Amino acid sequence: MPWRDLSVVSQRIEFVRLAQVPGANKRELCRRFGISRDKGYKWLRRYAAEGQSGLADRTRRPQTSPERTPAAIEAEILRVRAAHNGAWGGRKIAAALRRAGATAVPAPSTITAILRRHGQLEGRASEHPGPYQRFERAAPNELWQMDFKGHFALPQGRCHPLTVLDDHSRYALGLEACADEQETSVRACLVPIFRRYGLPFAMIMDNGSPWGDSSGGRYTVFTAWLIRLGIRICHGRPWHPQTRGKDERFHRSLKAEVLHGKSFRDLAHCQRAFDAWRLVYNHQRPHEALAMGVPGERYRLSPRPFPETLAPIEYAPGDLVRKADIVGQIGFKGYRWRVGKAFAGQRVALRPAYDDGVFTVHFCAQRIGRIDLRAPACGFVDSAEEALSTTPQAPPQPQKVQKMQLKG
Repeated sequence: MPWRDLSVVSQRIEFVRLAQVPGANKRELCRRFGISRDKGYKWLRRYAAEGQSGLADRTRRPQTSPERTPAAIEAEILRVRAAHNGAWGGRKIAAALRRAGATAVPAPSTITAILRRHGQLEGRASEHPGPYQRFERAAPNELWQMDFKGHFALPQGRCHPLTVLDDHSRYALGLEACADEQETSVRACLVPIFRRYGLPFAMIMDNGSPWGDSSGGRYTVFTAWLIRLGIRICHGRPWHPQTRGKDERFHRSLKAEVLHGKSFRDLAHCQRAFDAWRLVYNHQRPHEALAMGVPGERYRLSPRPFPETLAPIEYAPGDLVRKADIVGQIGFKGYRWRVGKAFAGQRVALRPAYDDGVFTVHFCAQRIGRIDLRAPACGFVDSAEEALSTTPQAPPQPQKVQKMQLKG
C-alpha cells in the first residue's frame, strides 16, 4: 500500500516501532508497508543512530536541554498540554516527559497543580465517566473493535470517522475519514488495513449499518464477506455501548485531542489530522490501562495474511449443504427457511444438534442460526450471540421440496 502524502515520516515511525517488537518479521513488515527491504533497513539504521530525527528527510530537531530550571519545566508541561488540545492530565504528561528522556520530571500531582494554577483544568472534570472494570483479550488480533465515531459537518458534506481498534493492545489499526457509512466505503478502508496488519480472528461491532441489518437480522453482505475471510463476527448488545468500551473510550480521546474546538476544510484535511494523531496515540500517548505504556509496545502483526482471492467454501463430508435463493431462503424438510439476504446465492451447511429435530446452520466457519423442525410453523428464535435465528416460511398446505444431495 503506498504511503499517504504529508504523513511519510509518521509511517516511517510506525514501521520502526513495529520492527522493534521482539520477534518481528522485518521482511514481512517491509512487504506490508510497500517498501523494499533495503529501504526498510535504511530507516532502521538511521533510527538506531539518530533516533526519531533520523527518519525525517535529513532534518533534525534540537535536543532537549540536559537541565531545566523550574520555569522551563513548567513551560514544557504547558507545551505538552497544549500540543494535545488540552486533554492530557498530570499522569499522562509525566509519563510522556519521562519517555521523552526529560530529567527531574515533577510528580503527577505537582503537574496537576501547575495546570490548575494556569487555569488549564477548568470545565472538563465533569466529563470523566468515573471508574469502571476493564476486560481485554489475551493476545493481539484475537478481537478487533470497529465503529463509526459520530459524524460532523464540513464546509461541504460530512465526515464519518471509521475507527478500528485492537482489543488487547488498544492499538489503533485504522482511523479513516469517510464521506458516508456505506459498505463500499468501509470495505475500501478495511482492505488496506488487512493488507498491512493481517486478519484478526474476530471482530465486534454494533448493530447499525453497514454491519447490522435494519430489518433485525444480524448479518449483511458486508459481514458475510468478513466471514468468508475467516473472521468471526460478533455484535454488541443493543443500547449497551460498553460491550465495545475500548472503541468508545478511543472516541472520547479522539474528540478531546483532535476534534474539540477544531474545524476542517475537507476530508483530506481531516485525514491528515487523523494520521498524525494515530501515530501519537499508538506510540507516544501514555495509556493508563496499559500501566502508562503505549499500545505500540503490546501490538504484534497478525500471522494471518489477507488473501487477495477468496478460497472456495468447503464443508465437512457429513454436512447437509443447501444453497440460498435470491431472497435468502433454503428448502429443508418440506419448508422454506429464511437465513437472510446476506447469504443469497451462497452455500450453507446444516448439522444435527443434540436435540432431535434441531439443526444448526453454518456459513463457512460461523454458526449463523438454527432450525427447529419440532415447531416449523412458528420458528425458533435462538438467543445465542453467534446465531441468527432462521424463520420458517410454511405455506398453508406444505409442498415437499426436492432434497439436495449431501456433500461428499
